[in-house]
Amino acid sequence: MSSTALETTWPDPATLPRYDAALCRTLMRGGSKTFFAASLLLPPRVRAPASALYAYCRLADDLVDLGSNALQAVAQLHQRLDAVYAGRPQAIEVDRALAHVVHRFRIPRQLLDALIEGFLWDSQGRRYDTLAQLHDYAARVAGTVGAMMALLMGVRSPAALARACDLGVAMQLTNIARDVGEDARNGRLYLPREWLAEAGVDAQAWLQAPVFNRAIAGVVQRLLQAADALYARADAGVAALPRDCRPAIRAARLVYAEIGRALERLQLDAINHRAVVSPRRKLTLIARASAAAVHTPAGAGVEAQPPLPAVQFLVDAAVQAAPVATRRFERGFDERVGWVIGLAERHATQLQSAGL
Repeated sequence: MSSTALETTWPDPATLPRYDAALCRTLMRGGSKTFFAASLLLPPRVRAPASALYAYCRLADDLVDLGSNALQAVAQLHQRLDAVYAGRPQAIEVDRALAHVVHRFRIPRQLLDALIEGFLWDSQGRRYDTLAQLHDYAARVAGTVGAMMALLMGVRSPAALARACDLGVAMQLTNIARDVGEDARNGRLYLPREWLAEAGVDAQAWLQAPVFNRAIAGVVQRLLQAADALYARADAGVAALPRDCRPAIRAARLVYAEIGRALERLQLDAINHRAVVSPRRKLTLIARASAAAVHTPAGAGVEAQPPLPAVQFLVDAAVQAAPVATRRFERGFDERVGWVIGLAERHATQLQSAGL
């Protein structure tokens, strides 16, 4: 089925059904504290559908990764997407919520198919020789999410979509750097094998007995540097978003990049430690993101870099999807910024009083 064609006319609700939205928010709160905290800064028109997308991604990943038959799980997900895009979702709350989102915001099917393909690659234990190949993987499991989030915000320019994909890929590279040890103990390797060979590491032998050493630290550092380069590219894309959406996305960007700094403070030892960002530091970054968004020039430099080759197909699919009418929603933005900064100050005071 074409990504721009829907088999039936779907209602155009302003919000998700309450019970579906509540479930999606619960899944986000339990699955990712960073995304949940950042999502509180989103305007309501974006927050509810973003929660639905997160819930679907989370449950689809679990179905493929934790089930006994990945190929069967993927086939089931494709069947469920068929029903979603036909306007007749199965009696599954997350599917019903997703159906409202894809029809309301014209999310092309190719993005969700690519996401599922990335989950399948995970289950197959696929390895990556080069950074470009790792980009191919990250484009599927995270670049897709960046593109879909941009569509929820009414952004459909190729340049802005490319920057949204940059941010998704950067976050995935950060995830990989943080989880090197955990992944290795589960028999998974995402570090580019070409980089490992250049550092004198036999990838297969190391995977059998993952240890931290200077060579591994160097490879992890290279991955963080690759992520940082993409975070810098993505900054222009944040500026191209509607003004009331910028604080949330910039907050997620800053907190995720901070994971890399936390890993550096651990001497890049992702084998024996898991880098985390403290609640106090998260609140500081969220407040900084909110304040910075007020002064960010709209769309400055968004077209400076072409899309990564790995995400070009995502950008093309999103651009070709039928647009929806959008309007600016900036009322209450200053109040929201003030509320977040006030919340950060109150929480910091509470932490200080508790001696933390």
